Amino acid sequence: MVARFRKFTLLAGLAALAVTAGAKAADAPPQRVLYSGATVIDGTGAPARAGQDILVEGERIVAVGPHGSLPTGQARSVDLAGRWVIPGLIDTHVHMATPPNPKRAQAMLRRLLYGGVTTVRDMADDLRSVSELSRQTLVGEIPGPDIRAAAVTAGPPFFNDPRIGAVSMGYKAGTAPWAQAIDENTDIPTAITLARGTGAAAIKIYADLPADLIAKLTAEAHRQGMLVWAHSAVFPTRPADVIAAGVDVVSHACYLAYQVEPVMLASYEDHTPVNESLLAKTGDDPVIAGLYKAMLAKGTIVDATGSLFVRYDKLRKTHPEIRPLRCTGATTARLVRQAWKAGVPVSAGTDFEADVASPWPALYDELDFLAHDVGMPPLAVIHAATLVGAEAAGQAKDTGSIAAGKLANFVVLAADPVKDIGNVRSIAMTVKRGKEFARADYRPVTVEEMGNDDED
Repeated sequence: MVARFRKFTLLAGLAALAVTAGAKAADAPPQRVLYSGATVIDGTGAPARAGQDILVEGERIVAVGPHGSLPTGQARSVDLAGRWVIPGLIDTHVHMATPPNPKRAQAMLRRLLYGGVTTVRDMADDLRSVSELSRQTLVGEIPGPDIRAAAVTAGPPFFNDPRIGAVSMGYKAGTAPWAQAIDENTDIPTAITLARGTGAAAIKIYADLPADLIAKLTAEAHRQGMLVWAHSAVFPTRPADVIAAGVDVVSHACYLAYQVEPVMLASYEDHTPVNESLLAKTGDDPVIAGLYKAMLAKGTIVDATGSLFVRYDKLRKTHPEIRPLRCTGATTARLVRQAWKAGVPVSAGTDFEADVASPWPALYDELDFLAHDVGMPPLAVIHAATLVGAEAAGQAKDTGSIAAGKLANFVVLAADPVKDIGNVRSIAMTVKRGKEFARADYRPVTVEEMGNDDED
């Protein structure tokens, strides 16, 4: 009995020491790190600034200034002379859990983070799984970007889609709080409250809804402090009415071209492609110009997802039996080019995952699309993939540019991305929330982790 008591006392004492040590660690001041002598591209679209220092304390940037100008105290120094620094990249269109597969998702997240992506918008998935992934990446249990997720709203016909069953197992289709069927009988304030309770940052207005319900969903979501992300055409609702509803971001520049159709498709389930011959033969299309004028007035962002359509065109050259997407890659590029030239903010979203053999996330294909197919200069591409992406995700106060007070989310490059956007592949290190992830430590994704790439 005495021996047991002594053993218990010893264990209790060790536990108390551990608690005390943990408390002291929690009370310790956050580590300060000085990243010195880099060329900084801050994500705002401004020119690169050579010879800059970035002082980080804990998770946040304390100051940015010319080399040698910052009061550093006892900061650890990291010499970045001859290196370039850009903000952490943001993919504004990913799917991490359709269907839920934690092993695959964790592999995708690892490739994203070590590829310089520090934030993503998850655009409709099983939010039970996504919430856990988000917690794990936030606290550092697994490497990955921060995740901002959407809860889906759509008209009842959409809920026959088998993907809905995959993301709402255990619920009747259309009744899960993160995947709700909406009609004229829906209590919209309650629907938004249920969506907000999942931890979602936004609702995604997906398909099969009339314009009046889109407007009501948007107004109520904004009233309750949620963002609204939508397809740019929510069949049978035309793009002009989606924009007029005041949504924050529209996805898929391609879908904007349905505005030129004399008769709008009655439902999302009708995949008839855009009649591209209805667009102006040369120059800017005047109907699309009207949409962009409205988007500028509303502050609407377009999540382009252009590389998806270019990639699909290439696939159909070898597999012509595959049905076409709603637009060709060339038309999608033309629509994005017109948006960018009109001043509409364009974010960099993908909506697909890179092949298992790729060392880089799919976002790199979108950067190449914006640079080479659309014709945006590298500074504009970086702006799209950083600060505009942060605005789309509702995170511009915390990330998207390199500035004092923001999270220490940035990427260190060995080559100049202003000379060639392809130089984003020269990553030496990603810093996310002040934690360093050396590219040399990246463990490539495997077939065993990723499974069948046909799931993409």
